[in-house]
Amino acid sequence: MNQSSSSTLNTKNKSIPLIVDLDGTLTPTDTLIESIIRLVKNNPLDGLKLPFWMLSGRAVFKSNIATRAGFSVENLPYRQPLVDYLHGEKEKGRRIILATAAHRSIADSVAKHLGLFDGVLASDEKRNLKGKTKLEVIRETVGERFVYAGDSAADLPIWKAAEAAILVGTSSRVSKAVRRITPIEREFPRINPGGIVWLRALRVHQWLKNLLLFVPLLTAFSFLDGSKLTTMIVAFFAFSLAASATYVVNDLWDLENDRSHPRKRNRPFANASITIPIGISVAAGAMMVALILAACISNGFLLMLILYITLTSTYSWVLKEYVLIDVLMLSLLYTLRILAGAVAISVPTSSWLLAFSVFIFFSLALVKRCSELVSLGQAGREAARGRDYRVTDLIVLWPLGIGAALCAVVVFGLFISAAETQARYGSAQLLWFVAIGLIYWLARLWIKTARGEMHDDPLVFALKDSGSRMTILAMLLATLVAHFIHIG
Repeated sequence: MNQSSSSTLNTKNKSIPLIVDLDGTLTPTDTLIESIIRLVKNNPLDGLKLPFWMLSGRAVFKSNIATRAGFSVENLPYRQPLVDYLHGEKEKGRRIILATAAHRSIADSVAKHLGLFDGVLASDEKRNLKGKTKLEVIRETVGERFVYAGDSAADLPIWKAAEAAILVGTSSRVSKAVRRITPIEREFPRINPGGIVWLRALRVHQWLKNLLLFVPLLTAFSFLDGSKLTTMIVAFFAFSLAASATYVVNDLWDLENDRSHPRKRNRPFANASITIPIGISVAAGAMMVALILAACISNGFLLMLILYITLTSTYSWVLKEYVLIDVLMLSLLYTLRILAGAVAISVPTSSWLLAFSVFIFFSLALVKRCSELVSLGQAGREAARGRDYRVTDLIVLWPLGIGAALCAVVVFGLFISAAETQARYGSAQLLWFVAIGLIYWLARLWIKTARGEMHDDPLVFALKDSGSRMTILAMLLATLVAHFIHIG
């Protein structure tokens, strides 16, 4: 239908009530699924009750969830083009009603928040307002003449009875079916997530952290061993796919907090550019492939991956809400990657390396927290939502993070003086140039953090920052020269 004919139809229908669906239409997300996630997050034991509630019927199921979840609609993502259109119709005097299968408590909150609707039709503990049941209630409320805005095949019986349809994010199959049974007043096309959106959802840039798996290969100077290098590449993808799966679950677990964050609100699941069911399916597939790859390397490496998944899930679901415990866990997760790399290629790890890793990654984790608190302070907020941190904590976190960075440098200095280092390196004293590079790089990160120029993740910042890239490259070259070249 062209724009002029759509405009003509809209003018003709302006006196006909407009019925608007909620889930998938007014908002691209599903409030029921989000309510279940919030329910389990608030009280995991309630998750065990879900199958029993379902036995009592879908209406009771939704009612039990809604009354316990405490769903918040203030930061819910809405389809802004549709909302703007509804505002325009409202100004013309058109009657607009929200009709949804979501529970009434959620529907009423949305209606109050948007201030658009003249009435609300929703599910309660006795009736699930979906499909033909929704159509019956619409007819009881507004009569036989109405225009319906929906998004899914479940709405076809309602569209068939409507004077006209408003299509919102429908698939091509559903769109064709609707066009055969009713005129189209307006269409808001589906925007499918592109490759960039999926890269952000899976946090592919965070795969850089898994390069730590290669550290034992480098410290053993076995990077020319084709067999070990191949094993490490497989191990890298196993950890990376598992990490992406946990990132998806973490984002779903943290939806409400992310939507309140100045930058995280634009994440694909927070703004609902990727739906929750699709995200869960992709995460499950990635995790399955990761475990298969790990099993192909060795049982020991598979156990290390399972340990990593367990610890990172515990961090995401529980420990990240506790001050300092979260950053300590992050430093251990980074160190675990190094241990996993050693297990993959069966090489021993130095106690110097592990101590250095714990200190430097504790410092980097504090960079991340301080960066978030600086951003919150600049936005005029006092505390981080979902984490036990306040902007006033910076007075303690600054010296703690810088002190951890200096401890890492001290450990590296002791490593240079150790007898085993002197024996393995041709010119071990050249490693002091690496120590100087570490001091500069870590100090640079903390200065950028204090200025509010730090990315949420310091490793991502290091990748984009030319000064960091040059310093890291120089440290790698100095390490190679110190190992392979003997200077009398």
